[in-house]
Amino acid sequence: MLDSMIPLALTIAAIGAGLMAGVYFAFSAFIMRAFDRLGADRAADAMNAINEVILRSWFMALFFGSTLLYAILAAFAVFDPDLAGRWILFAAGAVYVVGMFLCTVVFNVPLNNRLAASAENDDLKADTWKHYVVYWTRWNHLRTLCSLISVAISIQFLVHQA
Repeated sequence: MLDSMIPLALTIAAIGAGLMAGVYFAFSAFIMRAFDRLGADRAADAMNAINEVILRSWFMALFFGSTLLYAILAAFAVFDPDLAGRWILFAAGAVYVVGMFLCTVVFNVPLNNRLAASAENDDLKADTWKHYVVYWTRWNHLRTLCSLISVAISIQFLVHQA
């Protein structure tokens, strides 16, 4: 019974990962560069505004929902020795959970918190932004790549299951 739910769950997870990849790609490809052109003060204010709004948006449901689905699917792959292609399914989940979710928690969120903490001090905000834009964007590239890799691996699994 659970085996028959995997394709649907993986399809939903892959759509979520694809949407996440699109958001991350936009930030890596042009949003962060556009913000940086505004100058450190305005860029930091804009990014802080996004970080406040995003916490109360549908993004969070997508962020946690896709992560949870991939984590469950990866666990199912580990514990079901009869599942054909289980290591492909595990890889899709592991790449997403580690490369997207943990990267966000360990690197991007602390950088967001540091930027927010600098909001009241213009000198600190400018220095923080210079560091932030470089390192946050580098980690964001990784989140983009891992989200896309998870989608590709998910498609591979689904094609071989058909």
